[in-house]
Amino acid sequence: MVIDELRDASDTLDSAAADCDDDDLRDRLATQADALASLAERERGPDHGRLARHTHALQDIASDTDDDDIAAAVDDALASIRAYRETVSGV
Repeated sequence: MVIDELRDASDTLDSAAADCDDDDLRDRLATQADALASLAERERGPDHGRLARHTHALQDIASDTDDDDIAAAVDDALASIRAYRETVSGV
């Protein structure tokens, strides 16, 4: 099973990382992209808590950049995560 929204978020973050000039920020984007790609491929999707941790990490990344393109990419990834999160039962 592939979770399309998480795959989209991962792809968006991968592209942002490739375009990023800041080494630390690039690593943070790539780490999130890799984690979301792994979650997208799992048989069972992540729960609300796991998604919240990724959401917070991405919000921190967005607040740490002055690059509007990177911030827009992070916002797009967050929108994809939120779209998936609406389908998760629970909280």
